Amino acid sequence: MRRMAANLLFLLFAGLIMALSICGPEMLTRYRDRTMLGEIHAMTADTEGEGYRYTLSAAEKLHILSESLDSQAEYETLEGAYAFVMNHRGPSGQEITDSQIYETCNPGLEELKKLGILPESVRPVGPDAYDAVLYSAIDVLEPRNNVAVWKLSLVSSQKHTDKENRLMDAYIDGDNGKIYEFYARTPRLWDEMDPDQIVDTWSSYMGLGKPSAYGDQNPLMEATPYFKKYVFSEGEEEETIVTVGFYEGINELFLKISR
Repeated sequence: MRRMAANLLFLLFAGLIMALSICGPEMLTRYRDRTMLGEIHAMTADTEGEGYRYTLSAAEKLHILSESLDSQAEYETLEGAYAFVMNHRGPSGQEITDSQIYETCNPGLEELKKLGILPESVRPVGPDAYDAVLYSAIDVLEPRNNVAVWKLSLVSSQKHTDKENRLMDAYIDGDNGKIYEFYARTPRLWDEMDPDQIVDTWSSYMGLGKPSAYGDQNPLMEATPYFKKYVFSEGEEEETIVTVGFYEGINELFLKISR
């Protein structure tokens, strides 16, 4: 009698296990759906889209831009570790827009004048005489590390363009409007300029550390004998060269960055 009762209990227990294995997952799913429907649930996702950018330091931005400027290409044909490509998508909402770039650049020019980097005679910029193109300087191996940069250029295709006291070209940070690089016509002569003072003031304006003198000031390194080079270091391998120079004849002062 006891054995029959034990066998019956065993069969009931086995049937219960089988029923749970068949119906249990569906019942659990229905219960979970009822608890989630009608409510907002937040989930953190690791997205690495092309438009996403880390917050980079001024030195990191400078280094990425200096490495990228020698690698201008179409995005579909990126080669090498860095690239400088036209941003066909336009500002993402984080960067300065094409309608804001001129009203951003002109206060930047005024600041450079007050700091003594540019002479007061350099004229404001505007859409009637300049082209503005948005680029992305990209660390190809880590594309989240990229810098939005506006390139502003005087339209030289127009006949009889007056270039006196004009900003000729400039690279401008797409986030904060800081002017990385510029070429400007000026009445000043090289003998009247102090390149050490210019680069020290510019580095402070950019939020960078103090530069050191570049070791080899070979006159054949530039298309002018009037220049001086400096090095900004970010770690042992990340160095950026900044050149302050002057083209005689056209009286063009420049500050450029390179690797």
